[in-house]
Amino acid sequence: MDDSKGPRGIQSIEVGGQLLLALAHHGRPMALKDLAREAGMTPAKAHPYLVSFIKLGLVAQDGLYGLGPLAMQLGLISLQQYDPVRLATPVIETLALAIGHTVAIAVWGTRGPTIVRVAEGPTPVHISMRHGTVMSLAGTASGRLFAAWRPEEAAHLGEPLPDAATLAEVQAQGLATSRDGVIAGVSAVAAPVFEASGRLVMSLTAIGPSASFDTTPTGGPASQLREASRDLSRRLGR
Repeated sequence: MDDSKGPRGIQSIEVGGQLLLALAHHGRPMALKDLAREAGMTPAKAHPYLVSFIKLGLVAQDGLYGLGPLAMQLGLISLQQYDPVRLATPVIETLALAIGHTVAIAVWGTRGPTIVRVAEGPTPVHISMRHGTVMSLAGTASGRLFAAWRPEEAAHLGEPLPDAATLAEVQAQGLATSRDGVIAGVSAVAAPVFEASGRLVMSLTAIGPSASFDTTPTGGPASQLREASRDLSRRLGR
C-alpha cells in the first residue's frame, strides 16, 4: 500500500465534515439545500450525515441546521486553550482583586468577541459574565475594542457597528468604554492585547455597577487594565 500521501483517514468522516465546515464558515443556520450545496453534495446525501451529527450534538435543527451544543463546547475549549489566554489568566485574577470588580478575557470567536475566562472581584455585587458569552460589537467595551482593531472581521458578522467617531476614540485612547450600554446600570472598560504582528488577540475587560465603576480613561480600572495589557503585549512579542 502506498502511504506516500500521508496517513489514511476515514473518507465518510471527511465527506460529512464538509457540512460542519460550511456551517462554521457561514456562521449562521442554513436550509438543507443551501448547506448541502456549500458542502458539495446533494440534500439526499447530506441528510444522513446531519442526522448523525444531531445525535452527537454537533448539529442542531430548528427548521434550519446550525452548529449544536457539542460543537460550541469544543469551540470554546479550543479558545480557552489558546496560549495567550493561558498567559493572561493569572493576570485577570490579580486585576480583579486590585480593581475590585469582575475582570474577563475575550477573544475573537466565530460569532465575534467571546468571553473565555472570568475572574470575580472581591466586592459583594458581581456582574455575571459567563464563559462563551458573545459580546455586542456596538454596545459593549469588548465589542468596540475588536471593532476598532479588527474592522474587516467585525463587518463580516453583519451586525451593527460602532460609529466612526467611537472607533477613532477607541484607537486614540488605547481602550474602550461602555456605560449603561447593553444593560442599564452596568459599565465596563476594555484594554487591547496585541501579538507580535500587531494583531489584536484578546481584550482584558473590567465590568461593574455604573454607580461605583469609574470608566474615565485616567481612572483606576482603565489605568490598571492598560498597564496589564501592555505588559502582556510585550510578553507576546509586541
